[in-house]
Amino acid sequence: MGQIARLIAPLLAGVLALAAGLADAAPSLNIATYKGADRAKLILDGAKREGKVSVYSGMIENQALRPLVEAFEKKYPFVDVEYWRGDSRAMVQKLLSEQRARRVVGDIFESTGGAEVVIRAGASQPIWSPQASNYPSNLIDPDGMWIASRLNYFGVAYNTRQVPAADLPKTYEDLLDPKWRGTISWRADSEVGAGLFIASVLRSMGKEKGEAYLRRLSAQRIINYAGSARALVDRVGEGEYKLALHIYAHHPLISKAKGAALDVQMLEPVPSMVSTVQLAKAAPHPYASMLFIDFVLSKEGQATLSAADYMSPNPEVAINPGLRKIVPRFNNQKETVFTPELMFETRAEANAMFEKYFR
Repeated sequence: MGQIARLIAPLLAGVLALAAGLADAAPSLNIATYKGADRAKLILDGAKREGKVSVYSGMIENQALRPLVEAFEKKYPFVDVEYWRGDSRAMVQKLLSEQRARRVVGDIFESTGGAEVVIRAGASQPIWSPQASNYPSNLIDPDGMWIASRLNYFGVAYNTRQVPAADLPKTYEDLLDPKWRGTISWRADSEVGAGLFIASVLRSMGKEKGEAYLRRLSAQRIINYAGSARALVDRVGEGEYKLALHIYAHHPLISKAKGAALDVQMLEPVPSMVSTVQLAKAAPHPYASMLFIDFVLSKEGQATLSAADYMSPNPEVAINPGLRKIVPRFNNQKETVFTPELMFETRAEANAMFEKYFR
């Protein structure tokens, strides 16, 4: 019996030691959704260890993205921000390619229109930020998969030298006037261009009336433009096109303030949608990522974007007076709000209508 006890004793001691080790080991901390009192310290310490973060964003580089990054790096000089600017489709493709290869480079995905695709592909993870605690509930995904980073409203950009105020199209029906034939453009291959215009028409008019309208609109020989939203606005200002449909409404106003022959006309109901910030699944720099996300959502970060004439979802950051004319709630206008989920759900039908009538 004594010999058996001597044989068992080392084994028992090993089992007890393993059990003690497992008991002492803390569960892996998910900083992306952590809400503990020491969150801020943990994020700062972790960001200092990581030293960098990679951001994919649709913001205009010189106007907004670079100033935002510079403001962040000034406040947190121990984190180097690498960024890549692209439209939503290009960013989605880049992010999903990295996920499929299991070689994730981009930590943060900030886009207009790409959020739901990324979610359904399983390429993002939930986040929580105290900086969004005062945001309206409809600007935060119920499952934490995205938080609004910008607000966007869409209108008709026009060349003020070519289009007198009296001739402006003020309704969707006005766009059908034969005088506009061959002079209207839109972004053909963008998540928020022609497809979202079509989805907005179908949603506000209903499928039957909406398709009838689109059939008539196709007779206007709309020009399918393949460049960026900013570039299309510039083309309108240069006189290449008289009108551009479904343009970020603040872009013509920014150019107008700099002397360009541009302005914007809002059509009711006004289409709108949120730009969103997300954290990539298996992001290589989670602590620095959350530090950057907190900054983007904060009053300080949003003020930086407001200075670039972007519209903030943060209730503490006022919308610039010069942009109030494009915000429906300030002008008693109806609004068609496209959440990332609604945009995804309406996309297939809108694309089919585009192929049928406008390709």
